[in-house]
Amino acid sequence: MIIVVNPDGTLTMVYTEAVDLSEVGPAQYQRASHVEPSSDGWEADLSPVEPGLVLGPFTKRSEALAAEAAWLDTWLQRGVN
Repeated sequence: MIIVVNPDGTLTMVYTEAVDLSEVGPAQYQRASHVEPSSDGWEADLSPVEPGLVLGPFTKRSEALAAEAAWLDTWLQRGVN
């Protein structure tokens, strides 16, 4: 899990139930992507964080989810504000 601590003290991360965010304080959630079926298979639409970026198509939904997670990890490692 990658957690980015922003200059203003806020945290940015991909949500997972592995961390109880109520222990940290109030949380604000924002969708980073959508994995949806398409006419060619499955796509990971990352336009909420990178306008116009769509990964795929993938044969399996699990492949699209894995690509989505890998891309978001890279995005977080670059340092998001």
